[in-house]
Amino acid sequence: MNTLITARQVAELAFDAGEFLPPGAIAEADIAAAEERFLRPVVGRALCDRLREGAYPQLLDGYVAPALAACVRVTVQPMLDIRTGPYGSTAPRSDCFEPADEEQCTARLRALRRRARTLLRRMSEWLDAHAAEHPEYLPDENILKRCTIDGNLVQIR
Repeated sequence: MNTLITARQVAELAFDAGEFLPPGAIAEADIAAAEERFLRPVVGRALCDRLREGAYPQLLDGYVAPALAACVRVTVQPMLDIRTGPYGSTAPRSDCFEPADEEQCTARLRALRRRARTLLRRMSEWLDAHAAEHPEYLPDENILKRCTIDGNLVQIR
């Protein structure tokens, strides 16, 4: 699999320095899935392919990588909150810490989604402003130009 960013980049861009991330928690398949689900509908297949070939490093480093890393975190966070083992799905517990309750996990996931949406919009706006520099980008195919969800409000353009 050839992805636009690595698991290490996801860890650096989407997780704070003090957050624990188990080794191997982010698989290349998680990154590929986030590319297909979140990134490709915004930038298009042709631009994704060019970025994969090494074109437009400024766009990749400044806009695509942060947005994609945030989207990968949204994808993997529920799997980080619980573990699957010989006894089924379990939440981590220790003498010093108590697992977050459902409300706390939901609030964190909502905040992570909001961050990912904001970074995707930021990337989209930059692409629109620099469309002439990226002939592979087709603004009319950008899904954010057709439908966005702000809070509980669905906007179709």
